[in-house]
Amino acid sequence: MILHTDRLTLRPASTEDFEDLLRLWADEAFTRPIAGRGPLTGEEVWFRLLRDLGHWSALGRGNWSILLTATGDYVGSVGVLDYRRACQPVLDAPELGWGVAPRYQGQGLAREAVDAALGWCDRVLRAPRTLCMIDPLNAPSLKLAERVGYRYREPGLYQDKAVLLLERAAPSSVVAH
Repeated sequence: MILHTDRLTLRPASTEDFEDLLRLWADEAFTRPIAGRGPLTGEEVWFRLLRDLGHWSALGRGNWSILLTATGDYVGSVGVLDYRRACQPVLDAPELGWGVAPRYQGQGLAREAVDAALGWCDRVLRAPRTLCMIDPLNAPSLKLAERVGYRYREPGLYQDKAVLLLERAAPSSVVAH
């Protein structure tokens, strides 16, 4: 399940990511657009990591850790998810999610990682469509979602907050097989 791009290595999340995740989720510039709040506690980060490990174990998919191939530096994560979120409306297709540390934003790394995850999703999962859920104020993620083929589907509500639900149809070659 390891994916490679020109600059990145994506590998399933592992316990060795914990320290990197602690730093990432302590950065309010990262947490605010994704979680709508300030930093996460160490306990919350650990539970998120355990959720990601279980995702791979139970479903054979989940979050990949995004690493710079040249240095091994932790960049963020991207994943094909089924968190069974208490979202309205209910998410009825695999969810694509991503997050890149602020110091790596604006370099095309998120796009590279999302393209790799979607390529895997199309080749391996063969889902006819995927969804993503984005905070309406998260302009960079909305822009990236549009660039990789997501289109506005409808407004939603998650944890009492307004979100936008976007949908991407798989290429017709994926659906035809």
